[in-house]
Amino acid sequence: MLKVVHDAEASNEVSGGSLLDEIVRDGARQMLAAALQAEVAAYIEAFKDELDENGHRLVVRNGHHDPREMTTAAGAIPVRAPRVNDKRIDETTGERRRFASAILPAWARKSPRVAEVLPLLYLHGLSSGDFGPALEQFLGTSHGLSAATITRLTKDWQDEAAAFNKRSLAGTDYVYVWVDGIHLKVRLQQDKVCLLVMIGVRADGTKELIALDDGHRESTESWADLLRSCKRRGMRAPVLAVGDGALGFWAAVRTVFPETREQRCWFHKIANVLNALPKSAQPGAKAALAEIWNAEDKDHAMAAARAFAADYGVKWPKAAAKITDDLDVLLAFYDYPAEHWIHLRTTNPIESTFATVRLRQRVTKGPGSRAAGIAMAFKLIESAQSRWRAVNAPHLVALVRAGAKFEMGVLVERPDEGSSDRQQVA
Repeated sequence: MLKVVHDAEASNEVSGGSLLDEIVRDGARQMLAAALQAEVAAYIEAFKDELDENGHRLVVRNGHHDPREMTTAAGAIPVRAPRVNDKRIDETTGERRRFASAILPAWARKSPRVAEVLPLLYLHGLSSGDFGPALEQFLGTSHGLSAATITRLTKDWQDEAAAFNKRSLAGTDYVYVWVDGIHLKVRLQQDKVCLLVMIGVRADGTKELIALDDGHRESTESWADLLRSCKRRGMRAPVLAVGDGALGFWAAVRTVFPETREQRCWFHKIANVLNALPKSAQPGAKAALAEIWNAEDKDHAMAAARAFAADYGVKWPKAAAKITDDLDVLLAFYDYPAEHWIHLRTTNPIESTFATVRLRQRVTKGPGSRAAGIAMAFKLIESAQSRWRAVNAPHLVALVRAGAKFEMGVLVERPDEGSSDRQQVA
């Protein structure tokens, strides 16, 4: 989305084609498994009324086939197809009927066309009307993923997303959180989908999706509803929240979690400042801003901010005010471990994750409904989350929660394990 700042985390978290390929491959695996389950469920549902003399169903599930690998254009992916026990007799041949998957033939080991279509369908927004043309394009036929199968699959994913946003948060402590409002276009006569996204850092330093909900807009009311829901489900107030200054989140968090400190995202702030400057002044301003957010400590950052205001404030006071008016919340990250600064000064974990969503959304021209757009984003994040790396120096996160103090990014005072008093670090 924003390309004005590039730091090490961005390059680590979005490592180009290899990570993208991994996400596509995992998406293909999950989509194939879900599609096979949905295909079997639709088959069993179609014959649910056919019973034997004892009133038992003639068509039932029967575990899974032995696992096998499919060699696809997305790489080798493991497959364990569901098994169906069909006891019906074919009146023409006198033989028992047999379920045959149209998605995955019994002896198939290599199917590049399936590999091409599955990531596309996985990211297509799950609108049943779109699957027919997509299947015909890649497979030569739309047979296999029927409308009933697609509808069942859509509902399963939407149910998963809904259940995720109702789960208990009592057992997890999120010390840092990143927040943002992500807009997805839909092909319906309604507003864009605005996803309210919260990603957190647990006390052990690992990153985790906290919430993904439809806010309709980035309003204070929408954010407050989401935060109140998280609090009701046991979420503790984060120590620090990172986000764009334009979000309604800030007014909401001051009400729901007033003890949470605020850090403005430098990606968004730099874009806002540059938009208030003529193009001729932007290269120099960008370098001057880097002197602030990349300073060796808070004192040097404040000095660089004063220099920026002196250089640009006379001609472009609005641009300078965007820095000076928010300086306290732009530099809050300096009060935490130096190892964490790279993570805390931007919302890059959200930006890099949703760059993938936006890329596939452009390819597929958007999901077909609000609910489908949310389900698509949820499944993508679920797939990507297993590859999120922990923050640097993860052991320091628990100390931040415990109230340890840091000066110039270095631990100077830690909580005494035996009491609430502090002890100086030698």
